[in-house]
Amino acid sequence: MIRVLLVDDQELVRAGFRVILSSRPDLEVVGEAADGYAALEQARSLRPDVICMDVQMPGLDGLDATRRIVADADATGTVLVLTTFDDDDSLFRALDAGASGFLLKTATPEQLVDAVRVLAAGDALLAPEVTRRVIERFGGRPAVPTELRELTEREADVLRLVARGLSNAEIAAELTVGEATVKTHVSNVLLKLGVRDRVQAVVRAYETGFAIPGG
Repeated sequence: MIRVLLVDDQELVRAGFRVILSSRPDLEVVGEAADGYAALEQARSLRPDVICMDVQMPGLDGLDATRRIVADADATGTVLVLTTFDDDDSLFRALDAGASGFLLKTATPEQLVDAVRVLAAGDALLAPEVTRRVIERFGGRPAVPTELRELTEREADVLRLVARGLSNAEIAAELTVGEATVKTHVSNVLLKLGVRDRVQAVVRAYETGFAIPGG
């Protein structure tokens, strides 16, 4: 059972998410919070697996709450940021804060369910619209740091495909290798880059110019 904490200052939004998630047999909404302070407290006491986090809230907003939750040894929960996406700065601040997933509030119920499952499995997720924004922000920067140059040719191929938003299964098909092999390459890439998950790897790839739009 995947334990989910809903954080949003709008009760109607939380109610909608709760109905969607609770209808799945493997998902359980264990708590709700209307601001970042309550989210941090419940991340400590309820021990959720995934936290669906709004960005703009009174008191402590979702970005600062994410940073505190990620840094708090007593708190659990991988953070999925749910946003209307009208503020690019919030997106990149959330990336820096340690969020592992980004989804628009206009997503379908199935996309929300899939995102929660992906994060609960220890993976990361960027909505296609978010990936495009990352490309637009970082796509033209040329500097490639040493850790990226240390990737093997196949690891570099895998990172570029990850940056295009492909799943492990899609990368395996693209490279004609087994999915387990891709998973190993992804793990090696994360280790060499010193990043926590695929989201941070994608940002690093575009930020440094290692991956380029359309490349």
